Amino acid sequence: MAYLLDKKLSAVFGVLLRIAIALIPVSHFAAFAFANSTTSLVAAAAARDVGKEWKEAEALLNWSASLDNQSQTLLSSWGSLTGLNLSSFGLIGTLSNLSFSSFPDLLAIDLSRNSLYGNIPDQIGNISKLTLLNLAHNDLSETITSSIGRLSRLSYLDFSSNQLSGRIPSEIGLLRALLSLALDTNSLIGSIPTSIGNLGNLYELDLYDNKLSGSIPTTIGNLTKLINLKLMMNKLSGSIPHEINNLTNLRNLVLGSNEFTGHLSQYICHAGSLVHFSVRNNHFTGPIPKGLKNCTTLIRIRLDGNQLVGNISEDFSIYPNLIYMDLSYNNFYGKLSSKWGQCQNLTSLKVSNNKISGNIPPELSGATQLVELYLSSNHLIGRIPKELRRLKSLITLLLSDNQISGKIPSEIGVLSRMKNLNLAGNNLSGLIPKELGDFSNLLFFNMSRNLLEGSIFPEIGRLNSLENLDLSMNALIGKIPPQLGDLPRLEILNISHNNLSGSIPSTFLDISSLTSIDISYNDLEGPIPNIKAFCDAPNEAFQNNKGLCGNVTGLKACPQMIHNPLHRKGNNYVIIILVPLLGTLFLIFITFKVSHICSQRGMKIENKLTSTQNDDLFAIWSFDGKMVYENIIEATKEFNSKYCIGLGGYGSVYKVELPTSQVVAVKKLHSLPNGETSNQKAFISEIHALIEIRHRNIVKLYGFCAHPRHSLLVYEFLEEGSLVQLLNNEERAKAFEWIKRVNVIKGVANALSYMHHDCSTPIIHRDISVRMFY
Repeated sequence: MAYLLDKKLSAVFGVLLRIAIALIPVSHFAAFAFANSTTSLVAAAAARDVGKEWKEAEALLNWSASLDNQSQTLLSSWGSLTGLNLSSFGLIGTLSNLSFSSFPDLLAIDLSRNSLYGNIPDQIGNISKLTLLNLAHNDLSETITSSIGRLSRLSYLDFSSNQLSGRIPSEIGLLRALLSLALDTNSLIGSIPTSIGNLGNLYELDLYDNKLSGSIPTTIGNLTKLINLKLMMNKLSGSIPHEINNLTNLRNLVLGSNEFTGHLSQYICHAGSLVHFSVRNNHFTGPIPKGLKNCTTLIRIRLDGNQLVGNISEDFSIYPNLIYMDLSYNNFYGKLSSKWGQCQNLTSLKVSNNKISGNIPPELSGATQLVELYLSSNHLIGRIPKELRRLKSLITLLLSDNQISGKIPSEIGVLSRMKNLNLAGNNLSGLIPKELGDFSNLLFFNMSRNLLEGSIFPEIGRLNSLENLDLSMNALIGKIPPQLGDLPRLEILNISHNNLSGSIPSTFLDISSLTSIDISYNDLEGPIPNIKAFCDAPNEAFQNNKGLCGNVTGLKACPQMIHNPLHRKGNNYVIIILVPLLGTLFLIFITFKVSHICSQRGMKIENKLTSTQNDDLFAIWSFDGKMVYENIIEATKEFNSKYCIGLGGYGSVYKVELPTSQVVAVKKLHSLPNGETSNQKAFISEIHALIEIRHRNIVKLYGFCAHPRHSLLVYEFLEEGSLVQLLNNEERAKAFEWIKRVNVIKGVANALSYMHHDCSTPIIHRDISVRMFY
C-alpha cells in the first residue's frame, strides 16, 4: 500500500513527514509520492526498515533547506522513493546538497524546467537502478560527470538547454540500454566520441546547438534503430560517412549549419522513410542524391546555402506530403516544374539565388497553401502570371533580380495577406496597379530598378502597415501624392532616380516614424520637411533636383515664411506651448500704429471677410489686425477669468471663439504694476523665433497683437486640454494607457531636441506646457 501526501497538506508537510515516518508501522510503510502524482513515476515499494526511510526523508529535507525560500514553499509534497518529479516547480538552487546516494531505489529523476545551477554531482552515478534522468531546461554548468557511465540501466537521458561545457565523456558509450540521448543547446566542445556507436538501442540522438567539432564517427552506422539524428548548429566538418546509409529507420536527418564538405550520399532516403532532411549552410558540392527524387515521404527539405548542382526540373519530383522546400543559394539550373503545383500541402518554396531560367509556370498557383514564394536572383523571363491570385495565403513574394517583363498584373491585388512584395531589378513596365493599395498588411514594398511609368498611385496611402517603400530607378512622373504622408509606420523611403516634380507635401511632417529617405535625381523643388529623417539625411539624398531648399548641408536656405498649416489626420500629437523666451525680461508695448494700418486696409478686408465667414480667419490675419483684436476683446469680455484656460509666469491663456466660429488660444502677456510691458526687443525676438519654428510637436503661432492696453500672442487651439488636466481626471487618466504616455514622452523629447539642436539658432526657453491633440 502506498501513502500519498496530498498537495493540500503542503503547509504542514515538514511536520507531518517526520510524524508519519515515526508512527507508520513497518508493515504499512511503502512510499511517499509528489503531489504532482499525474506526472510522477511512482512504483509501489515493499515494506522496509523505518531507519532507512528516515535516512531517505532526511536527505530530501536537507536538500530542500539548501534551496531558496521561494523554492522551499513550492515543495508542496515529497516524491516517492522510486520517483522524484519536480518538473516546472520554479526551484532555484543547486544539486550539491542532494545526497543521491541516499536513494538507491530511485528509478526516475525529473527536475527539468527549473532554475537549478552549478554542476551535476558525481554522486548521481550511485543511483544504479535509475532508468530516467531529466535535468533539461535549467542553468547547470561545468562538464558532464563521467560517473554517468555507471547508470547502466538508464534508458532516457536529457541534459538539454543548460550551460554545460567541456567534452562529451566517452563513458556515455557504457549506457547500452539508452533509448534517447539529448545533450543539445549547451556549449559542449570536442568531437563526438566513437563510443557512441555502442548505443545500439538508441532511437533519438540530439547533439545540436553546441560547439562540437571534428567529423561524424563512422561508428554511428551501428545505431541501426536510430529514428532522429540532429547535429545541426555545430562546427562539425569533413564528409558524411558512408556508414550513415545503414540507418534505414531514419525519419529526421538534420545536419545544417556546420562545415561539412564533399558530396551527399546517393543513398539518402533509399529506404523511403525520411521525413525531414536538412543540410543547409554547409559546403556540400556535387549532384543531388538519387534517393531524394523518389523520397515521397518528405515533409521538409533544406539544401540551401551549399554549392550543389543539378537540373531542378529533373532531380526533384512531386512530394505529396511536402510542406517546406528550400533550395536557395546553390547552382541549380533548368526550369521550374509545373508539377510542383500538385504539392497541395506546400507552404514554403524557396529557390532564390540559383541559375533557373524560363517562365514562372501558371500551374504553380495550384499549390494554394503557399505562404512563401522565393524566386529572386535567377534568370526567369516572361510575365508574372495573373493566376498567382489563387495563392490567397501568400505573405511573401520575392521575384527580384530576374528578367521578368510586362505589366504587373492587377489581379494580385486580391492577395490581402501580403506582407513582403519585392519585384525589384526586372524589366517590368506600365503603371503600378492601384489595386496594390489593398495590401493592408504590407510591410515591405520594393519596385525599384524597373521601367515603371506614370505617377505614384494615391491609393498608396491605404498601406497603413508599410515600413519600407522603394520605388527608385524607374520612370515615374508627376507629384509626390500627399497620401504618402498618411503612412504612420513608414521608416524607409526611396523614390530617387525618377522624374517626379513639384514640392514635397506638407503631410510628410506627420510621418514621425521615418528614419531614412532618398529623393535624389528628380525635379523636386521647394522646402524639405523640417523633421529628423530629412535633417539627418546625407547630402546625396537630395542632390540633382530642381530647387530644393532647407536647413540641411548642401541645400540653400529657404526664404523666411510662415509655414502652412500641417495636415494631421487620425493620430495623437503632443504639442509643446512655449512660454515667453528670455524669461527674466518682461514684454513691453510695441508702438505700432495698428489703428492707422487698419484704417488703410479696413475697406479691402471687409469684403474679403464677408466671403470667408466659415474659413480660417488667419488666412487674412495680416490684413486687419484691428478687427481681430476687437473680436478677441469682445469674445473674452475684456479677458474675463471664465475664459482663462491656463496661467503662467508671464501671461494668461484664454480660449477665444471668433465670429467665424474658429477657436484659437490667445496668450495675454502680463503688464507691470506701472502699466508697462517688457521691452520691445524681447517681444520681437520671441515672435521671430516662433514664426521660424516648423515642428509637428510645437504649437503653431498664428500671429500677434500689439496694443496700448494688451500684448497678445495667438496660437492654434488644442481641444484635448493640457496633460496636467488629463492626468488629474481619474476617468481620462485610466483611459490614457501606457503606449499613449510613451508617445507623449517621445513627442516632448522630439520637440526639445529640435529646439536645442535642430534650429539654426538654438532656442532658449524656460518651462514648457504639454497639451494634447487627437
